[in-house]
Amino acid sequence: MDTRFSSAIHMLILISEARTALTSEQIADSVGTNASYIRKISLSLKKAEIIESRQGISGFRLLVPPDELSLYRIYQAVSEADRVHVFDLHQNMNDQCVVGKNIKPVLNNVFRAISDNAERELKIRTLADCIKEMKTTIADADPR
Repeated sequence: MDTRFSSAIHMLILISEARTALTSEQIADSVGTNASYIRKISLSLKKAEIIESRQGISGFRLLVPPDELSLYRIYQAVSEADRVHVFDLHQNMNDQCVVGKNIKPVLNNVFRAISDNAERELKIRTLADCIKEMKTTIADADPR
């Protein structure tokens, strides 16, 4: 399973909420991956003009306010797909079986509808929504 999208959201929340610029090593430590993976994601986010980093200065800066940064834009930046893709269809269906012969168009229609709904949701949700939910989760977990 590809984790670029969730890793990118994690990374962007960190960048947005940090008081000082974070390095790829610091971000990787939080995400639970290696710094080269974070640098790969950051290249996609920089190309999409979501973040910037400057030569000789450590860390990243968010270029888009969190309330204006849709999850769809983040998905597009780090995904290799043109459209939101949720499920894959299994291969090598048996054409001698009535189900195997007819399942592909059925599942393609179902999966496309689900993907279209996911795309609509990603377009209306923002990084700010994720940050708000993160703060609520943290507050709910604090027993004070």
